[in-house]
Amino acid sequence: MKVIVTGAAGFIGSHLSERLVSEGVEVVGIDMFTDYYARSAKVANLSVLNTLPGFRLVEADLRADELDSHLEGADLIVHLAAQPGVRDSWGRGFEVYVGHNVLATQRVLDAAVRTGIERVVYASSSSIYGAAESLPTAEDVTPLPISPYGVTKLTGESLLGAYRPLGISSASLRFFTVYGPRQRPDLAIHKFARKLDSGQILPIYGDGTSSRDYTYVDDIVDGVVRALGWTAGSDPKYDIFNLGESRPVELRRLVKVLEQTMGVTVKREQLPMQAGDVERTFADLTKSSAVLGYRPTTEIETGIARFVSWFREQHGTDEQCSEGDIK
Repeated sequence: MKVIVTGAAGFIGSHLSERLVSEGVEVVGIDMFTDYYARSAKVANLSVLNTLPGFRLVEADLRADELDSHLEGADLIVHLAAQPGVRDSWGRGFEVYVGHNVLATQRVLDAAVRTGIERVVYASSSSIYGAAESLPTAEDVTPLPISPYGVTKLTGESLLGAYRPLGISSASLRFFTVYGPRQRPDLAIHKFARKLDSGQILPIYGDGTSSRDYTYVDDIVDGVVRALGWTAGSDPKYDIFNLGESRPVELRRLVKVLEQTMGVTVKREQLPMQAGDVERTFADLTKSSAVLGYRPTTEIETGIARFVSWFREQHGTDEQCSEGDIK
């Protein structure tokens, strides 16, 4: 089998690519190396993959470059590439998000049609739910994103559905707050670890009772791999699946687990909630469990311990741990 993974140099993309290659899959990774965070971090993510004969990297801009030649002969596409982050999607930055999250998705789908690839798995986000009307949140809840980022990811989902009549079977996977080794430096756990490691004051947005459905990266990758099998079949189909841990963790508990794991305690600074942030996320996994057989297993304490081990290996030697990389 030959699989295209867009965003292969990223946090989730590099983990997924390693899993697929280890199972005998030929992987062509496509990445633009955008400047959202340091290129050196993404290069480090590829350190194992670049030694494996089943992996090949293509540097390309999905918004503008010719794609067909890279996709020829592939069985399916996992489209992970995107412009991430809620807070930077407001105002003038929205144009960048439309380009990377909407136009790029449309061009990938067009190229899939031209090259005869009939299966696409798309990385969506729990951000499309906004302040969800019910918790835990099932896939049939009306999406009401409260950030431009969420709007662009929901538009990407709609594009996949629109290509079903053109013969594309696809699955949109709504990821819930992914963490683990190689996590992007702008995400909370990584930022908190740097603050704790350097003894800086820890910014807490809200009163600490907000919660997120933190999902360990290996559990997310397992869900993606299961979705690859679901897209197989003779008739084009489209569906949406939550991929989360379904065990929300309050912010104050997360900080405590980090402090205990790292063996440090720091002062907190309470700040107002930020635009586009929600109080709680909580994945209903009834559907993804029944259809995909998806069952996450990683407790937050275990996942944080693995993250901290990786962080300490990298800290002080890799630009991905520098404060200047935060966007």
